[in-house]
Amino acid sequence: MSNSVFPLITPVPPRTTIVIFGASGDLTQRKLIPALYTLDVEGRLPERYAIIGVARSEFDGEQFRAHLRTGVQAHARLANHDAAAWDRFAAHLHYCQGSYDDPATYAALARQMVALDDACETCGNHLFYLATPPHLYPVIVAQLGAAGLNRRGAGQGDGFVRVIIEKPFGHDLASAQALNAEIHEVFDESQVYRIDHYLGKETVQNIMVFRFGNAIFEPVWNRNYVDHVQITVAEEVAVGPRTGYYDTAGVLRDVFQNHLLQLMTLIAMEPPAAFNAKFLRDEKVKVLQAVRPMRAEEVATATVRGQYRTYRDEPGVRPGSTTATYAAVRLLIDNWRWQGVPFYLRSGKLLARKATEITVQFKDVPHKLFPAGEAGSPHANFITFCIQPEEGLHLRFETKIPGAGMRLRSVEMDFQFGEEFGQTALPEAYERLLLDALNGDASLFARADEIELSWRIIDPIQAGWDAADQPRREAEGWRTETAPPLEFYEKDTWGPPGADRLLAQSSRHWRLTCHK
Repeated sequence: MSNSVFPLITPVPPRTTIVIFGASGDLTQRKLIPALYTLDVEGRLPERYAIIGVARSEFDGEQFRAHLRTGVQAHARLANHDAAAWDRFAAHLHYCQGSYDDPATYAALARQMVALDDACETCGNHLFYLATPPHLYPVIVAQLGAAGLNRRGAGQGDGFVRVIIEKPFGHDLASAQALNAEIHEVFDESQVYRIDHYLGKETVQNIMVFRFGNAIFEPVWNRNYVDHVQITVAEEVAVGPRTGYYDTAGVLRDVFQNHLLQLMTLIAMEPPAAFNAKFLRDEKVKVLQAVRPMRAEEVATATVRGQYRTYRDEPGVRPGSTTATYAAVRLLIDNWRWQGVPFYLRSGKLLARKATEITVQFKDVPHKLFPAGEAGSPHANFITFCIQPEEGLHLRFETKIPGAGMRLRSVEMDFQFGEEFGQTALPEAYERLLLDALNGDASLFARADEIELSWRIIDPIQAGWDAADQPRREAEGWRTETAPPLEFYEKDTWGPPGADRLLAQSSRHWRLTCHK
């Protein structure tokens, strides 16, 4: 009998109703409905289910289904969009028009849910998805509670009621705590699924399998062998239509507080006792608790902020905006495993290409027996996890060049998911996350304390940056000279020069390995 802690995939509970708020929006059309369609085609959804879209747009049922079909045709993972498959899926789609702050919307939704429960026997399980702007989260949650939709009523069975909440979850620690309090007035924590689509990526989940499913790597996954860790989330696109949100958020709130810190926890955490939501998230929380808080005087030397040159020309950006579109940060984790090992995190807009990868670089050999070979070998070994768009894994090590003497050269051993399993084998992140939420598996969703701890790490950095633009904050203990200058960078580069200097302080440099 296997003693694996990784569970088999369980079937979705039957009789389920999925309600999507923000159903006419971009996220629903491009991600959520294509994911649900693919799950239906693969037979992963129950025969008896219903999907109700809620939005302000004045659609009737047929217009709503036509709107969603264009998204499925453009974005669903499976290539065969035959009419019969769509018709079968579309029969499960329904629409409820109304304002999110109007109790009448929720009364109409409740009546529609009851009617569908009676018609297709979906009574028992209700999943609410908040695919709306963040300021509507507390509004919708409060209205769900007022309408009694947060619990199963007497005589309605013992099915689940769950809510999925999109990022960003709060704007800072105070707002995240307030949002958690508002949600917990209506829903228990066990009902709340805070989504970060990065955790739904197969290549991200493979980090845990790589570490805890193989005996040869975990013994060297610590300060005795690892020199440093780099995490890169690079985007080649500009801010685009998101300027209204982005100019008040910036790169730290948009990417670091969620994606980057989540990736760091998977690299740094201890092995969980079992692969379930409680044990896994407990270990991630321990990592965030151990991150050394950044003092005001450290912000200038341990962080870099940048802005692409044409950002202030974007429609909707405030004149003279100092919002950072690029950041590089050095973090330290004060625990037994990682003491003294720097974690370098970077992300930016309008960079040379799209790339998400994590490199774990090992220390040099303690005694160099062999003379330098090509390009100054021997070099340090490293492992790179390629998250997207080239999903795979790279291991670099030294080997002897054939011929006389003992000259060395670095070589790489590559693994590509597409080559091994086929180009269509990797499910979209939302497919996995929706299925997990339906199954009640919260392993890949953030817990309330994870969110708040992440903000405790990010807030001091953001405060240090804000001090440079708000001299009046010197009275609060921040000095403008403790904040790094805002550096400008050009399109199709890898960010401002300060990012290279951050690593050069300790004779290190950034790596990009996955692109071939």
